[in-house]
Amino acid sequence: MIAAITSNPYFTIVALVLDIVIRVFAIAVVPRNRKPQTAAAWLILIFLLPYVGIILFFLIGSTKLPRRRREKQLEINRYILETTDGMDRVIRDASFPVWLEPIVELNRTLGSMPLVGGNRAKLFSEYNASLEAMTEAVDRARNFVHAEFYIVSFDTSTTPFFDALENAVKRGVTVRVLLDHVASLRSPGYHRTIRKLKKIGVDWRIMLPVQPLRGRFQRPDLRNHRKLLVIDGVVAFTGSQNMIDRSYNKRGNLKRGLRWKDLMVRFEGPIVAGVNALFVTDWYSETGELLLRETDRVSDERTEQVLDAQVVPSGPGFELENNLRMFNALVYSAQERVIITSPYFVPDDSMLYAITNAAYRGLDVQLFVSAVADQPVVYHAQRSYYEALLRAGVRIWLYHAPTVLHAKHFTIDDEVAVIGSSNMDMRSFSLNFEISVMVRGRSIVQELRVLEGHYREESRELLLEEWLDRPLRSRVLDNTARLTAAVQ
Repeated sequence: MIAAITSNPYFTIVALVLDIVIRVFAIAVVPRNRKPQTAAAWLILIFLLPYVGIILFFLIGSTKLPRRRREKQLEINRYILETTDGMDRVIRDASFPVWLEPIVELNRTLGSMPLVGGNRAKLFSEYNASLEAMTEAVDRARNFVHAEFYIVSFDTSTTPFFDALENAVKRGVTVRVLLDHVASLRSPGYHRTIRKLKKIGVDWRIMLPVQPLRGRFQRPDLRNHRKLLVIDGVVAFTGSQNMIDRSYNKRGNLKRGLRWKDLMVRFEGPIVAGVNALFVTDWYSETGELLLRETDRVSDERTEQVLDAQVVPSGPGFELENNLRMFNALVYSAQERVIITSPYFVPDDSMLYAITNAAYRGLDVQLFVSAVADQPVVYHAQRSYYEALLRAGVRIWLYHAPTVLHAKHFTIDDEVAVIGSSNMDMRSFSLNFEISVMVRGRSIVQELRVLEGHYREESRELLLEEWLDRPLRSRVLDNTARLTAAVQ
């Protein structure tokens, strides 16, 4: 019967007309407000596979959230602009870089958060030490605990943290937990985790739920990738680490012996209010409940360590790619060195030009990535950029397997560092909600220099001659993956 239908001349005419309509529609609509490489990737897909391509375009072609969610983001932004603390603690003396002020204003314009002074920071580069520090902070909570992680999993490693949450609830502390729906659902033990959250009595919600039967749906690969923990508005943690065992409990990871290495930072001072504001934003988006009355409980204690810091939120709730614009501005402002650590490095053209231009200008530009990866497509897409980077003079360090270097941070000269959840890839720029904290202070940069030195000891440098000799099969895989990465 199928053969009879397809051989019908009317079917052929209809199929031909529909094919032409799809192609004309694609040319007219796809390039609108998209980057050239993204539009080109979509057009290639639609022209090669018209019906499949157009269905995928309608399903995942827009990076915008529903209008109501974007309106909620604007409401929170207005509140942040009107109620900020700590701006007077920023000391703009002769040591304050001249080039930094316009970037501070850029971040303020895009994400509403100010640069605030009088902060203190402590780095945690060991996975279990970070879990212990966050658990200890929850144990000391008196008023509220706000926990938000891309992945939350109740397992052997995180049991003490869940116990601390339960004990906090028993003490009368308000405990709220946010976890990304799809990311946590894909992790082993999701239903066990949800049962545990219910049992211990915390107030929890899933972020960006994909539940079409309940009327809760948006582009399914728009995810909340933030990782943060706020205690009483006085202490905040953020960085790259999820609330899960460092193997991510996946059979393939365990078989390969993969283990994650992350970086978290513990903040005290006015910057805590900025971190908490992101939790407030995401809680409001998922529940409709405003928690603004709790955002003013920030310690007024002056700290000896002078660190200026600015929270830079980004994601599909914003009109522009806040993190990408900040990254580019910082790299172009660098005078001496740019050192980047990113587990998933798939930059757009603007980011690639900024980094290679820094190397061509004679700056010390280094990139730390993993020699092994857990996501094959991203891994090969990342590799497709190595030749351009090496030719420009960027030094690439491959962190030894079986460790996945999952830390996300970079330093500019000896002045500024950025730490957070954002990768240097197009997904983090456009599709994921991220948190980045820009910190100005030589003390924290020097701590990161020591950490970078440890990375270097555990890595091998990739050289251009070696890279050009890789097999043809690898080149094909790398370049094909690079094309798919642009379809956003």
